[in-house]
Amino acid sequence: MVQALSPGELPEEHRQPEKSDEWQQNLNVRLICRECRDDPPWLVEDHASGDMVCGECGLVLQERSIDQSSEWRTFSNDDQGNDDPSRVGDGPNSLLNGAQLNTNIAFGDGGMRSNDLYRANNKSNVDKGNKQLLQAYKQIGALCEGWQLTPSVVDTAKHLYKDADESRLFKGKSQEALIAGCVFLACRRNNVPRSFREVMELTKVSKKEIGRTFKLLENFLMKREKVREGQTSMLAGGVVVALDTYKGSGTADPGDLCARYCSMLDMDQKAANVATLLAAKTNTTGSLAGRSPLSTAAACIFMAGHLMGQPKTAKEIQAVAGVSDSTIRHAYKLMWNDKEKIITEEILSRGADPVKLPRPS
Repeated sequence: MVQALSPGELPEEHRQPEKSDEWQQNLNVRLICRECRDDPPWLVEDHASGDMVCGECGLVLQERSIDQSSEWRTFSNDDQGNDDPSRVGDGPNSLLNGAQLNTNIAFGDGGMRSNDLYRANNKSNVDKGNKQLLQAYKQIGALCEGWQLTPSVVDTAKHLYKDADESRLFKGKSQEALIAGCVFLACRRNNVPRSFREVMELTKVSKKEIGRTFKLLENFLMKREKVREGQTSMLAGGVVVALDTYKGSGTADPGDLCARYCSMLDMDQKAANVATLLAAKTNTTGSLAGRSPLSTAAACIFMAGHLMGQPKTAKEIQAVAGVSDSTIRHAYKLMWNDKEKIITEEILSRGADPVKLPRPS
């Protein structure tokens, strides 16, 4: 309905209907004893029976009440302040075998009887399989710590070792070689690849043995994925997820090696980016086809250093990459012959100067 207004008259405001307030708890309601009717009341909570009792007359005002206090308890004799929050044991570890629900007796000053119980408990709960796994995990952690690798790489290497140990396919193989293969494969799967030579220097296992173990691990994982293809797994809370698929590791990317080697040579980020771009361009043009990723990365660093005014000698790069200086110079000669294809406009825009490139001897 349209309302006709005279000149200068204002329309009436349309009032919104008042909404009733939402329900709120009345905090003025208090629990008092119906016999004593003291205000404020003296209430005593009995945690053992779950009763709320009047402190004056002893009348039970509430029973089977829910305990809102902390749930932890302590049984330690030397805990004087009752401030020990420990109430449960360690959570289940997926890297170990069994349900891990054993009861452990702590070693204390309870006398000879307590020490005997401690030894007997350890003998009954010792799992030789878990003991060997823990020793292997400790060695994997020490090796990864030497390279300052992330915890994700450490966990991946441990899971690979556990899967290989459960398969029984590596029975009779050297444990050091299996650990070296797991660390090598874990680095590749987490995009922080290491060369066979680096793993050999770290683990003191021969390069040939590491290569054999690596191939066996690859074949084992690929066969397992064919069996598990399309299968699902249930997580905590009833969530069903698809199992991760393993697609193989492939060869190391020279670009990843360039970034790490440039950091070890104290080259700035611009030179490292140019070396990475050169490595990617050599893969597309095929200038260094058939060369190993190590020699490709070393030659790209050699060229990037001269392009960006931060030249490094072949001897300096040899100490980091582990490639002979003659191999670096020969690979650089191949890149210099195709420098028109390799040095793109993107590389020139980053400050590269082709005039600074030395002529290969």
